[in-house]
Amino acid sequence: MERYLDINHDSGVAGYEFRPDGICVQFKDGSTYLYTNASAGAANIEQMKRLAKVGDGLNSFINRFVKMKYASKGC
Repeated sequence: MERYLDINHDSGVAGYEFRPDGICVQFKDGSTYLYTNASAGAANIEQMKRLAKVGDGLNSFINRFVKMKYASKGC
């Protein structure tokens, strides 16, 4: 799991791990969620990966666009 940079120190995201067809996101409470191309859409997954690399905006994006579109709880 890569540590999420969280440039502004205001995110609920703690880490992430890229998968070929998705991204696993770990939140600061320890919970993990797997978002996939099938569950959240390929364009959303690509945006999530971009935001994860930059270290800013991932938590907001998840809350606004894909919050309940996870494939599974736990990765």
